[in-house]
Amino acid sequence: MALKVPESVLKKQATQAKIAAQAKQASYDARQQKRQNKKDAIAAAEKYAAEYKATDEAAIANRRQAKAQGGFYVPAAPKLALIIRIRGTIGVSPKAKKIMQLFRLRQIHNATFVKLNESTIRMLRLIEPYVTYGYPTRSTVEKLIYKRGFGKVNKQRIPIADNSVIEDGVGAVGVKCCADLIHEIYTVGPHFKEANNFLWPFKLTSPRGGFSNKTKLVHFLEGGEAGNRGEEINKLVKRMI
Repeated sequence: MALKVPESVLKKQATQAKIAAQAKQASYDARQQKRQNKKDAIAAAEKYAAEYKATDEAAIANRRQAKAQGGFYVPAAPKLALIIRIRGTIGVSPKAKKIMQLFRLRQIHNATFVKLNESTIRMLRLIEPYVTYGYPTRSTVEKLIYKRGFGKVNKQRIPIADNSVIEDGVGAVGVKCCADLIHEIYTVGPHFKEANNFLWPFKLTSPRGGFSNKTKLVHFLEGGEAGNRGEEINKLVKRMI
């Protein structure tokens, strides 16, 4: 005569089977979602690459047309600046210190992106002796995010090693992968504030070759290091990454 299996054991077996089935389904759904996210990221990167190419070609065509007509092509004013702090805390005025805190430049060689408008330009002029800034190219934005990019997730500094980090941080506003993040920052898109706040301030190293102590406090236009250096910021970033 077969022994009757206790009711409690049957219930336990049923519960375990249900949990195993749920775990298997969740694993399958996660794999499918990961594949879909990868496809979406590749599609977004291709779309942005085509957009960048069209913009570059339009700029070249406008330059050629202006030259043919004997005029000059004036490109649009830059909307994005990269600021790098080059001096420490000694001798910094309270007003300049507050502005640098607003720009999240709390340590020497910290770097952040800033949207250029009338108020930010005025603030930049007040802190020129302590920072250097300029207009980053798309390549510089990409290198900073890929090589030195950390995101803010639950107030923690998390390395951007995977698109899931970006989705957790700013997925709610439609920024789900590195291509989306770079595009939002470089073009100063509608969700620039959220994307920029998600990025932790970049921690750069001392530039290869170093700064000269004699010229560090002098404005860039006078042969020094501080202040606005325009496109030359890209060469400096290359030495500091």
